[in-house]
Amino acid sequence: MKKQELIHLHGLLAEVSNHYTQEGGNLTMDDYETLGVRPTSIHKSKTDHKAAVFALARCITDAFAEVETAETETPVPQAD
Repeated sequence: MKKQELIHLHGLLAEVSNHYTQEGGNLTMDDYETLGVRPTSIHKSKTDHKAAVFALARCITDAFAEVETAETETPVPQAD
């Protein structure tokens, strides 16, 4: 994947994470934040953006997995 494509993917994942948090979702983004690479950091290397994409994707999928786990563990009331 080219650097420009990684930057584009990085931007898309950032939009997904922003939308998720605006809708009330909770993301733990410590790993991503410590990298200090944003989609607008075009001067950063391809390797930096790749690490950021993986970290951000992991944050998003972990949050979705937590929601899914919570939903499956909560018993659904049965209709009488």
